[in-house]
Amino acid sequence: MTDLRHYDVILSPSITEKSTMVSEHNQVVFNVAKDASKPEIKAAIEALFGVKVTAVNTLLRKGKTKRFRGFVGRQRDQKKAIVTLADGQTIDVSTGL
Repeated sequence: MTDLRHYDVILSPSITEKSTMVSEHNQVVFNVAKDASKPEIKAAIEALFGVKVTAVNTLLRKGKTKRFRGFVGRQRDQKKAIVTLADGQTIDVSTGL
C-alpha cells in the first residue's frame, strides 16, 4: 500500500501546450506541494504510478497580481516538477489514480 504522504506531494498534472510538447521527450509535468523536495517527488511518482524516474527538475512560479473590474487580486505561487521517465516508461495523465 502506498504512503498517504505521496498524495499530499503530487497535487495534479499540468496539462498545457508546453507540457504536451515535453511529453515527446519522455517527460511529464506535475503541480506539487511547495514544501516538496526532489527525492520526495521522485518517491511519490514511482509509488503512485509504478514507473522508474531518472530525473526531477523543479520550478517555482511566483503568483501574478491581476486586476478584475477594478479590484486587485493576487494569484497563488505554484511549484511545478518536470519528471523525466526511464526509456519505455509512460504515464497516462488523462486517467485518475
